[in-house]
Amino acid sequence: MKKLIKGGLVVDGTKKPGYKADVLVENDKIVKIGDIDTTEDMEVIDATGLVVAPGFIDTHSHSDLQILVDPEVRPKIMQGITTEVLGQDGISMAPLPPQYISPWRKNLAGLDGDSDEIDWNYQTTEGYLKMLEHVKPGLNECYLVPHGNIRMEAMGLENRLPNEEELEKMRQITRREMEAGAIGLSTGLIYMPCAYSESKEIIEMCKVVAEYDGRFVIHQRSEADTILDSMEEVIKIGRESGVKIHYSHFKVCGKKNWDKIDDVVRLLEAAEKEGIDVSFDQYPYVAGSTMLGVILPPWVHDGGTDKVLERLADKELRKKMVYDIEHGIPGWDNFVEFAGLDKIFVTSVKTEKNQDAVGLSLTQLGELRGKDPYEATFDLLYEEENAVGMVDFYGTEEHVQLFMKRPEMNACTDGLLGGKPHPRVYGAFPRILGKYVREDKALTLEEAVYKMTKKPATAFNMTDRGEIREGAYADICIFNPDTVIDKGTFTDPIQYPEGIEYVMVNGELAVKHGEHTGVRNGSVLKKKGKEVVK
Repeated sequence: MKKLIKGGLVVDGTKKPGYKADVLVENDKIVKIGDIDTTEDMEVIDATGLVVAPGFIDTHSHSDLQILVDPEVRPKIMQGITTEVLGQDGISMAPLPPQYISPWRKNLAGLDGDSDEIDWNYQTTEGYLKMLEHVKPGLNECYLVPHGNIRMEAMGLENRLPNEEELEKMRQITRREMEAGAIGLSTGLIYMPCAYSESKEIIEMCKVVAEYDGRFVIHQRSEADTILDSMEEVIKIGRESGVKIHYSHFKVCGKKNWDKIDDVVRLLEAAEKEGIDVSFDQYPYVAGSTMLGVILPPWVHDGGTDKVLERLADKELRKKMVYDIEHGIPGWDNFVEFAGLDKIFVTSVKTEKNQDAVGLSLTQLGELRGKDPYEATFDLLYEEENAVGMVDFYGTEEHVQLFMKRPEMNACTDGLLGGKPHPRVYGAFPRILGKYVREDKALTLEEAVYKMTKKPATAFNMTDRGEIREGAYADICIFNPDTVIDKGTFTDPIQYPEGIEYVMVNGELAVKHGEHTGVRNGSVLKKKGKEVVK
C-alpha cells in the first residue's frame, strides 16, 4: 500500500528552509512531494505539526555483533536512525581467520561484546555481510573493513612492523574486502594491534581504498596531549594516499589540552585548502565511552588479550602499570590523567560476579572492594578477561558546540550497547534536536538535519539516501520539534527519547506513534563502483 505523509514541515536534508508539503511513498521510494490528494489505496500518516526529515545516518556505530543477536537494534531505530556504519576503530567482526577466533573475540569484547549464539566461522567481509543479510536487519547497515583485522590476517597480533611480503598481503586483503562491498577502511590507533603500526602501513592500505573512492575513518593516535602531531599524521596519510579522511568522535581531551583547540581548527582548514577531503563525526556529550582496558599502558597489550591477562596477574608488572599511568608515557593517551579515577565509570561486565561494579567510578570501585582503586580495577579487568566497558568525562559544553558548528561535522552515536551504556546509545540524535537546536539555538533545525542526513550520506557516497526528494529511498524520520529530546542519563541511560513519532526504513514503518512496530526492513548497503547502494 502507498503511504501518504500529510501536512508536515519537510526539512529535506539539504539545508534548504523547511516547507509545508505532502510526501508520497510507494514501495521503497519517495515518488511525489507536493499537495497530494488522498485516495483509497493510501495509508495516511498525519504529520500536522511535525517535521518530516530523512532518516538519520549514524556514521560511528558499534552494533556489529549485537545486530546478529537482536536485529531490530531498537536503541538506534527509536531515535530516528535508519542507517549505520559498522566496522569502527580498526577492530570489528571481519575478516577473521579461524585460527584467530578465540583471541579476537576477547579483543573485541570490550567494544562490541561477545556471544556464543552466532557462528564465528564466516572468515571474510563477504561472509559477515551475508550473515547480516540473513538476519534481516531493522536498519540499513554498511561496513568499514578494520585495519586491525587486516593486520591480524596478514601477520598475526605481534607488536612489530610488517615486512614487504606482509605489507603486500595487507594491500591484497584490503582490495578483497573493498570488492566484497566495504565502504572504506577504519583504524583505531589506541587499540591493539592497530597501535603497532606506522604511517607507511596505513598509507599503503589507503591507496587501495582511494581507488574505490572509499573513506578512511580514524580514531587517531591522540585526542589529548599529542593531538596536533596525531592530526598531522592523519593529514599526511590523506596527502600521500589520496584517500578521503574522516576523524572519528572528534574532540580534544583534558583541561590542559584545551589551549590546543585553535591549532586543531587551523589544521582542519589547512588540510582542506590543500585539497584533502576532511570530515569528522561527533556525539553531543562531554563524556566518551570505550573499553576500560585503554587505561593500561600500551606495552601491557602486546600480543593480545591473553598476554594482557598474564601481565595483570603479575604483581610486579602491576606496579609498573601504576607508575606509567601516574607518570605518563610519550605519545600515549592517558585516560586516567585527563579524566581521573573519579571520572571514569564502569558501564559493562560479562560475568554476574562483578555486576555490582557497573555504574561505579574507579574510585568507588576501590572503596567497594576495600582496595586501592588501581588494584580493584586491575582485578576487574583480569576477572572479566578485559571485557569491561567504561564512560569517561573529558570536556565542556562550549567545546562540544564549537565542533558541532564546524562544516566538517556530522552526528554519530559511537555507543557501546552492553550493560549500562553511555546515554548516547539511546539519545544522541534527539539530543541535538532538543538541546542544541530548540534550547541552545546552537544550530538551526535545517543545519542540524543536514548534519544528520545529507552530510554523512555525501561523505560516504550513499546514493539516494539522506534526502527527502522524489526518487530517493524512503528512509524517513517524523518528529515533533517542540518535544523531541533525549531522556537517558549517565545513571539511567536505557531510556528511549521523546518526540520521535514515526520512522520509516525503505518504505516500511518501523516506528509508529512512538512505538516499535516489529517491522525489520533494513538492507545491507555495499560499495559498487563509487557508490554505496542496496
